[in-house]
Amino acid sequence: QLSLFRFTVKRLFSTSRSSVDSEEMKKFQLLAHKWWDEEGEYSALHSMNDIRVPFIRDTLLNMSSNYHLGNPLSGVKILDVGCGGGLLSEPLGRLGASVTGIDPLEDNIRTADQHKSFDPVLAKRIQYKSSSLEEIVEESMETFDVIVASEVVEHVADLEMFIRCCSQVLKPEGSLFITTINKTQLSYILGIVVAEKILGIVPEGTHEWEKFVTPEELERLLESNGFSVKTVNGMLYNPFWGSWSWMESTSINYAVHAVKSGAQGQSSPTDALSEMESEQHSATAGTAV
Repeated sequence: QLSLFRFTVKRLFSTSRSSVDSEEMKKFQLLAHKWWDEEGEYSALHSMNDIRVPFIRDTLLNMSSNYHLGNPLSGVKILDVGCGGGLLSEPLGRLGASVTGIDPLEDNIRTADQHKSFDPVLAKRIQYKSSSLEEIVEESMETFDVIVASEVVEHVADLEMFIRCCSQVLKPEGSLFITTINKTQLSYILGIVVAEKILGIVPEGTHEWEKFVTPEELERLLESNGFSVKTVNGMLYNPFWGSWSWMESTSINYAVHAVKSGAQGQSSPTDALSEMESEQHSATAGTAV
């Protein structure tokens, strides 16, 4: 009876305070079977891997002295929040990481599970769960070395709660990677009017400009929840070539790397040195793409 009581309380808590937006869920439900169509609605996310995967990989390698030839991220535990059909989980798994992908939509998880089953190596390295972030906090406190939340924060209902949960499941000195869309007039014109209404790069209604977040606001939320922001890089999508590149301006899309403070809130000189190297490398990573 006690366990039933705990379960009931947990369910009440998770349903009353959730970062999941039910309206957003309805949008993505309709596209759950289309994740792996490289020419379809998610084509821009497929091509984003060309810059976001090296950004994550190179930043992590610059912070570590452990290199594994062929499997550079071997031994790294990654949580892919809002993993969708597994578009980012799979290349991270191929780099040797142990990946847990979570998404509140069961249909997305079904698609992701089915796709990874074609590759026996990925089937071992990746596990998917139909879950929101706050639902796994209790079982996963300080479990992960890395969290990736790519093209996710502009869809959550409570961004501060989302970041707080990220901090709770991340190990001290763990890394958080976010890609998202800035809240500017330019992002409204290009991200919604052009991308959705004119070119149809993403389905109309995918984004709400009110939920976009500026780098300054995101940095404030991260730092107030125990993170130190190391890198903020601008990103640019070319719809005619279907390709992404890094740019100095963050006025449209941008990527963030933040590190959770250590157990004592202190970092050693060697940590600071590796972080400086990481920043320098990250600022140039992928510019040739």
